[in-house]
Amino acid sequence: MNASGNPLPAYETAFSAGMDLRASLDAPMVLKPLERALVGTGVFIELPVGYEAQVRPRSGLAAKHGITVLNTPGTIDADYRGEVKVIMINLSAEEYQIHPGDRIAQIIIARHERAVLVPVEKLNDTQRGSGGFGHTGTK
Repeated sequence: MNASGNPLPAYETAFSAGMDLRASLDAPMVLKPLERALVGTGVFIELPVGYEAQVRPRSGLAAKHGITVLNTPGTIDADYRGEVKVIMINLSAEEYQIHPGDRIAQIIIARHERAVLVPVEKLNDTQRGSGGFGHTGTK
């Protein structure tokens, strides 16, 4: 359902993984440097159980303007019925204006599994063991 008057999210090319989300605004808004804002899309979705929607940044906005999405990827669960909103942030030194209908993020629909956690006394050994970030090499 789309309550904004914008077109429904759509794949822009035949092989796109994500559909573009558009800003649902009454008027342009300005994101100042290091400012974040919750921007509505006017989109409401109902996902089947076993699926999630992931809200992700658009690479062009990030590369050209320093505009990205916080909480990335943002997860929308199958039982959520509210408006899809995007937490945007301006990481550049310049103000950025978002206009009604601008493509601000992308949404990807993905299957997921539900895990059953089992307490154990010891984990199986691996070659990596407990080596963390950067453990497999620096390049």
